[in-house]
Amino acid sequence: MKVGIIGTGNMGRILIEALMESSAISPSNLIITNRTIEKAYCLKDQYPEVNVYTQTSQLIRESSLIFICVKPLDIYSVLSQYKPYFTRGKCAVSITSPISVDQLESVLDCSCARVIPSITNRALSGVSLLSFGKNCDEGWQRLIYEKISSISTPVMIDENITRVSSDIVSCGPAFFSFLTQRFINGAVEETEIDQETATILASEMLIGLGELLKKEIYTLPTLQEKVCVKGGITGEGISALEENLGDVFQKLFRATHEKFEEDLEGTRKQFG
Repeated sequence: MKVGIIGTGNMGRILIEALMESSAISPSNLIITNRTIEKAYCLKDQYPEVNVYTQTSQLIRESSLIFICVKPLDIYSVLSQYKPYFTRGKCAVSITSPISVDQLESVLDCSCARVIPSITNRALSGVSLLSFGKNCDEGWQRLIYEKISSISTPVMIDENITRVSSDIVSCGPAFFSFLTQRFINGAVEETEIDQETATILASEMLIGLGELLKKEIYTLPTLQEKVCVKGGITGEGISALEENLGDVFQKLFRATHEKFEEDLEGTRKQFG
């Protein structure tokens, strides 16, 4: 079975690299294209057996499963322009949160799904968020779940929690990278530790924390209890966080949802 990927930007490239490294798809069965075709050829340098097509119509014709990895406001034009090529036996998969599977099905006659990946999938880890259209064939559902399982933990979500789920899974790595960098900067500014040493220590701490959670040795609350001895140094640090963080995360989710509403409004105008 041939798999096509339209768009080799940040997330498209991560998806391609993860699928290749997990051997979920053989390179010879993968067809890719991009508006700036040079970006697609850069991936072919990395995976010589991957097929690069300059014509999107040809990619869709020759692929059975097609991932659409373009910006939200570019998806409608791709669907409408190439609709005749998305025949009933195929499956179209969007990777962007503002486009629902219902919107995909309103344009296309083939099976439709949405897979929202995360940068963590590049390490064959983390979560991918899945939604299937009402008319998505059960065979396609099983196949997509199987392929995505090779690069992540697939989690089915309802439409009403799409944004917050994506905030946690897809945006979360950037948010916590920002917080970690601030954590490191604070250590460097307030003590004699250097940037390189602080970065190594913080990075290894996060990896260890992830392993504790992955192996279910501790839960998040238990971790705090184990480290935070009453009247100890960690407790003082937690108190500083409680005093200064305030409602920062509530504001974060408000901000992402406000931007999401803007994106939704744009897609509603296109899809009707």
